[in-house]
Amino acid sequence: MLIGNLIPIILLAIAFIVISILLTFIPVGLWISALAAGVNVGIFTLIGMRLRRVTPAKIVNPLIKAHKAGLNVTTAKLEAHYLAGGNVDKVINALIAAERAAIPLQFERAAAIDLAGRDVLQAVQMSVNPKVIETPIVSAVAKNGIELRVKARVTVRANLDRLVGGAGEETIIARVGEGIVTSIGSSQSHEQVLENPDMVSRTVLSKGLDSGTAFEILSIDIADVDVGKNIGAQLQTDQAEADKRIAQAKAEERRAMAVAREQEMVAYVQEMRAKVVEAESEVPRALSEALKEGKLGVMDYYNMQNIMADTSMRENIARTGNSQQDPNPKK
Repeated sequence: MLIGNLIPIILLAIAFIVISILLTFIPVGLWISALAAGVNVGIFTLIGMRLRRVTPAKIVNPLIKAHKAGLNVTTAKLEAHYLAGGNVDKVINALIAAERAAIPLQFERAAAIDLAGRDVLQAVQMSVNPKVIETPIVSAVAKNGIELRVKARVTVRANLDRLVGGAGEETIIARVGEGIVTSIGSSQSHEQVLENPDMVSRTVLSKGLDSGTAFEILSIDIADVDVGKNIGAQLQTDQAEADKRIAQAKAEERRAMAVAREQEMVAYVQEMRAKVVEAESEVPRALSEALKEGKLGVMDYYNMQNIMADTSMRENIARTGNSQQDPNPKK
């Protein structure tokens, strides 16, 4: 009898557990919210999302939002974008913002922008409210050699058609900096740029710098211009210093070559003197050999000695005469 009374309780508990599991697996509350919002989402569709490991709330809530905004999107599109790794809620918000701003934007384009890693909602907002990009200080030199440091502000608007595959803000900044350098470099003087800074902005803006980027440049404004160094004078000074060092190096090279030639001449003279001494040392031996062989007589020898003595005497007399004519010879 006791067992008979427990059976209904056990069955009731089992039924409660089964219903709890079903309610946990099947988002009944989400299904009711969709029906109340007028969105036709079947209960089996929600079960299929669970089986495909898709969070139903991340599909149904954006779907309700899109339906209230009058957008024509389907559950299959949202679910496919979610499975591809996209942000469904941000895409729907971007489509709603674009529709309110009368900007033509299809779901496929918005989904592609989102999957490309760009913030599609921010892009739509930037299309409505343009963004100002401030460039770093750009250093440029006019033709008179004076450096100018320029800072510019670039007003850009997102181009939704080029967000996929278009270059980013870094490219815009680089192109604007290049245009500023070119424009100032073609100016005759820095004073001309200081008088008309808008000349630089007009020249840069006319170059079509937004080509191939994800933005459309609306205006380029010169925010600040400062005069820097006299680069031309500094380059001339550096060139003169370099020329001076080259001239010093060449002079040192010529001096070294002269010293080398002098040393070669001294060595040559010493070598000649050594040969003369060697030849003089051979004279007595040659005389001795000539006397022995009878090629030279004794009288011939004495006559040669007299001639040598006479020559030495004449040289001494000549030196004495020169010293008397110049009593204070230079040392």
